[in-house]
Amino acid sequence: MSLADKLADNYTYKDYLSWPEDERWEIIDGEAYSMSPAPSRMHQKLSSILSGEIYQFLKKKKTSCEVYAAPFDVKFPVGKERDEDITTVVQPDISVVCDLKRLDEKGCKGAPDLIIEILSPATGAKDMKMKFQLYEKHGVREYWLVLPEERSVMIFNLKDGEYGKPEIFTFEDELFSRVLEGLKLDLKELFEDVV
Repeated sequence: MSLADKLADNYTYKDYLSWPEDERWEIIDGEAYSMSPAPSRMHQKLSSILSGEIYQFLKKKKTSCEVYAAPFDVKFPVGKERDEDITTVVQPDISVVCDLKRLDEKGCKGAPDLIIEILSPATGAKDMKMKFQLYEKHGVREYWLVLPEERSVMIFNLKDGEYGKPEIFTFEDELFSRVLEGLKLDLKELFEDVV
């Protein structure tokens, strides 16, 4: 299937599963979006460090939550929609799932409790607008936008079905999560490790 064909139709998870595994795609409301080429080394290092820190925190706290790094499918069904009919499938950089009944062999069906997106020039606009609205709509309790160039993190928390103003943590701050109670990350240490 050519790129033009992929961008022309209303796609489902069934279509998505038939696409070549060496290509990375997301589907949002039936529209296919090609994932950017391989992320930068800095992006991957940030993802690895954050995933590792969260993994160690969850292990130490002995919670039922689990952390997953991309590629990891997050499917957002509408109502009782069957898997193959789902028209929104994304691959966040990092997902934390505390309701393990949502997990299957490919990923998560329904909203993870926490999603982290590491902005890059290729994905920044989509992550800040389209995915923001998508995650809010589907009930992702906490959404982090990591801005590597600014060495900062914006955290949005869901309240009454909406994200309020973000908490902004900069290079000198210690970041904390409201969803993963007790998680604290020194941003100076985080960002110094990736340069």
